[in-house]
Amino acid sequence: MERRSLLGAGLAGLAMPGIARAQGTWPDRPVRIVVNFPPGGSNDTVARILQPRLSELLGRTVVVDNRGGASGSVGSTEVARAAPDGYTWLLANDALATNETLMQLPYRVMEAFAFCTVIGTCPYALVAHPQQPFQSFQQMVAAARARPNALTYATTGAGSGAHIATVLLQQRGGFQLEHVPYRGGGPALQDALAGHVPLFMSNIVIILNHIRAGSLRPLGITQKTESRFLPGVVPFAQQGFADFEALTYWLLAAPARTPAPIVARMQQAVALALQEPAVQARMNDQGADIVASTPAQTEAFVRAEIEKWGAVIRDNNIRAES
Repeated sequence: MERRSLLGAGLAGLAMPGIARAQGTWPDRPVRIVVNFPPGGSNDTVARILQPRLSELLGRTVVVDNRGGASGSVGSTEVARAAPDGYTWLLANDALATNETLMQLPYRVMEAFAFCTVIGTCPYALVAHPQQPFQSFQQMVAAARARPNALTYATTGAGSGAHIATVLLQQRGGFQLEHVPYRGGGPALQDALAGHVPLFMSNIVIILNHIRAGSLRPLGITQKTESRFLPGVVPFAQQGFADFEALTYWLLAAPARTPAPIVARMQQAVALALQEPAVQARMNDQGADIVASTPAQTEAFVRAEIEKWGAVIRDNNIRAES
């Protein structure tokens, strides 16, 4: 999905009164956004950036409700089972697509949700605690080859995009690390900052400011070109892993059979919020590129992600417990 270019796709002819007229009286009570990871992670951060402005645009309180566990599948399952009335939404990330192949879920993603919008994207970065002896990715690889599985790395959970990206790096680079899955980005970040785990693969939203402050050392990023948010950090695609790319993203979805006009109204509200300079500044400060896709574009994107990463997971025998 092309970043930034979709921001205006769902906004043609849209004005604030147009939102108020959509789908009758919805919403006539508070709206809940379930974040399927604990507080402190990128899903939570993005949700809370949008929350105040969405409350204003919708005219009702928007509540952020963290329901972490099982690589996001606990919160996702709760939303999949919720009433399709527009009052329960899911703010998920790439794990929604990878879990489809990795886990035994009580739902099928494309059947369980009505997709609203992809909010934004960003790359992952592999970072090290500054007390670690290696100054570069190549030095870390040499240390890992010398002592296979001696170095541990944290991610937001088994089967997450960060986990899969790191497994691919290991397989292509011929080195072995020990995976330490956490229940979300917040807990993983705290242990990475404290030096309890030497390496952390994370999307840059929750680690960008720590990289800038020098409390985490970046070894590489997972997009093909240098990030405008991390100038000088070399992509893995330029460190011997040709064409390597893995991006995270955040999307909003509702239970399947939520009325299309309600989904469209929510998408319009999110797109309007993302147009505002203050919101854009906060997203940029976190290292996120804004997308704001339409419901149809979002559905097609998720379907393609499930197919793409499902093939990678199967071809490389990646397991949720690895």
